[in-house]
Amino acid sequence: MSAHASHAPNRSGLWDYLTTVDHKKIAILYLIAGGIFFLAGGLEALLIRLQLMYPEIELVGAKTFNELITMHGTTMIFLAVMPIIFALMNAIVPLQIGARDVAFPFVNALGFWLFFFGGVLLNTSWFLGGAPDAGWTSYTTLALNQYSGRGVDFYVLGLQIAGLGTLIGGINFLVTIINMRAPGMTFMRMPMFTWTSFITSGLILFAFPAITVGLVLLMFDRLFGGNFFNPDAGGNVVIWEHLFWIFGHPEVYILILPAFGVISEVVSTFSRKRLFGYSSMVFATALIGFLGFMVWAHHMFTTGLGAIANTLFGLATMLIAVPTGIKIFNWLLTMWGGQIRFPTANLFAVGFIPTFTIGGMTGVMLAVPPADYQYHDSYFVVAHFHYVIVGGLVFGLFSGLYYWWPKMFGKMLNETIGKWNFWTFFIGFHLTFFPQHFLGLMGMPRRVFTYLKDQNLDMGNFISTIGAFGMTIGTILFVINVVVAAKSSKRAPADPWDGRSLEWAIPSPPPEYNFVQTPLVRGLDALWVEKMAGNKGMTPAEPIGDIHMPSPSFLPFLMSLGLFVAGYGFIYHNYVVVVIGILATLSCMFTRSVKDDPGYHIHEDELEEKGVKA
Repeated sequence: MSAHASHAPNRSGLWDYLTTVDHKKIAILYLIAGGIFFLAGGLEALLIRLQLMYPEIELVGAKTFNELITMHGTTMIFLAVMPIIFALMNAIVPLQIGARDVAFPFVNALGFWLFFFGGVLLNTSWFLGGAPDAGWTSYTTLALNQYSGRGVDFYVLGLQIAGLGTLIGGINFLVTIINMRAPGMTFMRMPMFTWTSFITSGLILFAFPAITVGLVLLMFDRLFGGNFFNPDAGGNVVIWEHLFWIFGHPEVYILILPAFGVISEVVSTFSRKRLFGYSSMVFATALIGFLGFMVWAHHMFTTGLGAIANTLFGLATMLIAVPTGIKIFNWLLTMWGGQIRFPTANLFAVGFIPTFTIGGMTGVMLAVPPADYQYHDSYFVVAHFHYVIVGGLVFGLFSGLYYWWPKMFGKMLNETIGKWNFWTFFIGFHLTFFPQHFLGLMGMPRRVFTYLKDQNLDMGNFISTIGAFGMTIGTILFVINVVVAAKSSKRAPADPWDGRSLEWAIPSPPPEYNFVQTPLVRGLDALWVEKMAGNKGMTPAEPIGDIHMPSPSFLPFLMSLGLFVAGYGFIYHNYVVVVIGILATLSCMFTRSVKDDPGYHIHEDELEEKGVKA
């Protein structure tokens, strides 16, 4: 393509999405892929609960059960909720800061395809000799060759590829938010969702290298006869725990902080009030991110680190409850005295607050080392974890999807189906996980595939499984709602909720260039400031002129495919395939660097033809 092509390339259908570097289309790709993995992880969870519905049944065997719990945890955390978070970040953050795109559109596309092929590689293990079976934390020595099958090789390679995609995606958002804010969009005027995305990206930058190092060392142990984690040859299994949780605990905040951002946006909009204590929310978010790196060993109280280490990490863990509590009170005070409406997005947001609070309270209980010795590896921990990740994160994601769906797709989700979705999922969730606190306190260990009769565990497990069906129905209702919305001919308005931030100032769905003219931001809640001044839209910061857009590229797909092929080569010790895959990736990299595509321009007269006025 010439350096000054004046019109967009002619793309349509599947090819458009395989080659796109548009952040809005990449958001849709993340959403579709994350949704598919979410359904897969949900099916695995349902099979787990069916196996535990009654004592001593054998719906699945012990080996399959180990594979199910490993794949359920790994899929949900790495391949389902992470990409849905990235879907919302891609769709909304550039719009909220008044940018035309992300800083590195090509890298953005590469990040998606690396994640996708890593996830596919991991899930093909089901059909190629068995899924990983060492638990989602893949603790050594259990994850070494003598105790686990080839499935753990798929885990090691799949997560390395997918994690690389997440890492470069986080770097991209850091640069975008630092460098591409509209004039007047100071840091202390950024919407809370942009703030939480920014701090999440920082956490990704520092946390993901730890898990990458751990996975590389485990790969050397499993594939090349290394002894990093083999105690028989002088290795140290506790090193894996440290590497995993130095990543794993910040990962909890990587997941939950964007949900905090969503709740802040939704509660504020549907209370028709500015977010209470905005600056304290910003500093609380930053403090959570900072303290998140100081608490990893609370997952290891029973490892034997000693009283001093346990005490320090216990205190740090209790301390992190303070900025989290600030957020809870700020949401409640935002609603206090507001003109509150309850569309589905706000139902999920309000349902999030008490549910997440319960998860936080049980977290403080687990922060006490002597108590943790009793709770550890019991169903109490399972209940706590799911109250934070499902009751917190998944509720937040549902809220965000209902809130921003019209902006992403130009269609409104059906509110009646949405309310059924909320109540079935909400009630099902609490039925599933609330009894698990008591199952744990009564001594039921996690990761067991069956249990004996007459141990007072029967009723709790039965109720828990019934609740899982409620969550399943809620998820199916959401899928139905998506289909109904897609078939609807009714278009969503630009600002269906009477919103406060910049994304509601442009049409739904947004044009490829987002803003015809970069907006001038004149305060916090930028669009609301203009509405209060009597303006119909944003004040532009520039005259109408030519808009430069990046060109699509098939190279991100091919680069990721090369690493995908190399992954299979490593797993099956076929180093010819490894070399072919890596050479394919490198050749695409050098193609990109030698012949950098200059993109194309949308000319001013084309914009005027479309009815755009200065």
